[in-house]
Amino acid sequence: FQTITHNRILTPSLMGFDVLYVLVSSLALVLWGSEYAESWPLELRFIVEVAVMVAIAVLLFRWLFTDSVRGLHVLILLGMVGGLLFRELAELALRLLDPSEFSIQQGSGTANFNRINLQLLSVSLVGVVVCGALLFRLRRHLDVLSLGRDVAINLGVPYTKIVTQLMLLICVLVSISTALVGPMLFFGLLVANLAYWLTGSHQHRWTLPASVLAGIVCLVGGQVVFEHLFQSGLPLAMVIELCGGVLFIALLLRGVKQ
Repeated sequence: FQTITHNRILTPSLMGFDVLYVLVSSLALVLWGSEYAESWPLELRFIVEVAVMVAIAVLLFRWLFTDSVRGLHVLILLGMVGGLLFRELAELALRLLDPSEFSIQQGSGTANFNRINLQLLSVSLVGVVVCGALLFRLRRHLDVLSLGRDVAINLGVPYTKIVTQLMLLICVLVSISTALVGPMLFFGLLVANLAYWLTGSHQHRWTLPASVLAGIVCLVGGQVVFEHLFQSGLPLAMVIELCGGVLFIALLLRGVKQ
């Protein structure tokens, strides 16, 4: 996502994509009620919600990242406002549900690594492996895209086609992570910048595996440290969001100085 947007601050979560998935899931319950949750298999509901979320997210991406909207601060502002709007709409949708339907979606708007949806684990694993393999296959195109839109087109990259494919993969991965643990605002920003720091390179054959490694270390290592070393009941998601928020402010301040 940072490669096709050409900056190291924007992430799908900062643009509100994860909260958009929560909104789609909540609206589906409002429109079809408890029959939707009871009669449809969970995996099928997940696939339908991902498809709707992907379609909306691709349209939003094409609208936001046009030649008329280029300023980083404008994009961050739009992303923050969009995320807040999606979150408030999702909460409004939850208030329209009856108690039995509300219990299905309760807690979906907050991240919790101790409340993983195990029913979706198998289909999510397949989705992550397939998307990861496709992303790694496109690593050379990503290296060219990082040079800029005009350079990529001049070098023969089918820009619109590749960017659309990447957005589809990104939206699926965001949907999977949100469905399993809930929305995380700054985790992607933290992991991406850790990958840049670990590799010292912008070549995607290094940064993609490094980001996966950084994510595993942050989640598994953080859980082990807090639960077994410090024996603390502090939620890991809160600590990650705090560290990511500090990094976000630091990157913004550095950008202003430059």
